Amino acid sequence: MGCCLTSWFLKKQTALAISTTEAKYVSAGKACQQALWMKQALVEYGVRLDDIPIMCDNKGAIDLNKNPVQHLRTKHIEIRHHFLRDNIQKGNISIEKVSSEDNISDILTKPLKRESFNYLRLSLGMMEQID
Repeated sequence: MGCCLTSWFLKKQTALAISTTEAKYVSAGKACQQALWMKQALVEYGVRLDDIPIMCDNKGAIDLNKNPVQHLRTKHIEIRHHFLRDNIQKGNISIEKVSSEDNISDILTKPLKRESFNYLRLSLGMMEQID
């Protein structure tokens, strides 16, 4: 969208999350899988990417990805969900904080006020503002 390669899908999570941090952590891992697939597909076209940023609006999920220490509150998270953490450590992916106001994915998932909708739509780089 605009100047960025974007992939988006909606799927009910099969894992039961007991907190929003855990749900965002699992979702960021799925985004990592998709980003690495796109990175590999681009190699076939001669485009090489070093570090792919994944934007997340949950500070707890970001901290959980950056800290490999097992905590009492996260020990129940299945090993397969630590895929993103492993790729951050390898340098394939980075995870960055995006504020709730600038989270472009909200336009696809939430009802928004007109001002927020127009701002995010302009951020997509696809359309002009409608008054």
